[in-house]
Amino acid sequence: MENFTYCLSKKGKNICPSCGKRSFVLYINNYSGEPLHPTVGKCDRSDNCGHHYTPKQYFADNNIPFDKSVVTRNNYDNKSTTAPRPKPSCIDIEIMNRSLTGYDNNHLVQYLIALAGRDVAMDAVTKYAVGTSKNGGTCFWEIDIQGRIRTGKIIVYGDDGHRRKDVVPPVQWAHSALKLPDFNLSQCLFGEHLLRDTMKTVAIVESEKTAIIASCYLPDFIWLASGGSEGLNTHKCAALKGRSVVLYPDSGQFDKWSGKARELSKICNVTVSDLIESGATEEERTNGLDLADYLIRFPLADFTKQQPATTPTKPEPDTPTNKPETTETPEPTAPHQPDGPVTAMPLNIPRGDTPAFVDYDGRIFVTTKRQTYAVFASANHLMSSKVLPAVVPIHSVDVSRMNKIFIKYY
Repeated sequence: MENFTYCLSKKGKNICPSCGKRSFVLYINNYSGEPLHPTVGKCDRSDNCGHHYTPKQYFADNNIPFDKSVVTRNNYDNKSTTAPRPKPSCIDIEIMNRSLTGYDNNHLVQYLIALAGRDVAMDAVTKYAVGTSKNGGTCFWEIDIQGRIRTGKIIVYGDDGHRRKDVVPPVQWAHSALKLPDFNLSQCLFGEHLLRDTMKTVAIVESEKTAIIASCYLPDFIWLASGGSEGLNTHKCAALKGRSVVLYPDSGQFDKWSGKARELSKICNVTVSDLIESGATEEERTNGLDLADYLIRFPLADFTKQQPATTPTKPEPDTPTNKPETTETPEPTAPHQPDGPVTAMPLNIPRGDTPAFVDYDGRIFVTTKRQTYAVFASANHLMSSKVLPAVVPIHSVDVSRMNKIFIKYY
């Protein structure tokens, strides 16, 4: 029996790259059940949008041979026909270097400068090797941990930092634009080259723009991007082996990324944050609220003024709090109500006296309403209300030997 290789998925919808609505249906492989690529699909808002990027177009854009007829299930299931994974192709570094200019015409870079200031923005642009395409688009180069350039993802932005909806296709690839012959595309995580720093915790978001913005606000993490909700898999994340990783899915993707985390747990110590999922309104979930949307609500100065402590110190409280069970552990005070718009982050932490636990390293595990702990590195981090904690399931932590305290949230 013969069947077409790809069809539109009947389960779930993603954010449409053109209209920005959660109406994008991905093409999946009929036999593996996996999406072809997060950009390949059809918007079901045919009257209002009609964006449609087919597998045939994707293969043509990426110089991949495409048999438009059929493949047989027997051929697909026959393991003896499975060829070894070919060596990934790479792009010459000189090509990338020539793109690292023209920032006056790069709308995303100009948006970042307006958001974070020129020094912080250009440091991030340099760190991530953000390029500019001939049409003024932003090129997110995917550089692996060995410094090889796997490809570049080109997206055109408007002055407001959002994707231009009138550009078709919404995503282009550098290797396709360069018309490189026999190019074998094997993607890596955006920002993977930054993993040479082995001291920091790794944080992963969906979009490249979000990773860059988060790196400006929260530089204590190494921020990587999966390139979409479907972009996490063990092959692509192989460079994370042995690392501590926190996933920050977009709203509506928490359950999916929790499933991905179970797969990734084979290679790294991974947790999933519910920061966005728990704080998003129904409308924001529909529109796909992400971490960048959340962070840009606050002035960057509110984050950069903070001086996080590497070892726990006993703060001088303005308001008394309940004491821990032992006197050996520093007593965290109730978080200060900060000036301006920054208040307690939406972590589903109950108001009033909330039970928490302090381990030997001074980390504070605060109980949330979702059967999870919000994990703060120190008392100072807890008090700031501006540091994103890790989020771990309650059943994954043994608190029996930790000191129990109570923290008052307002």
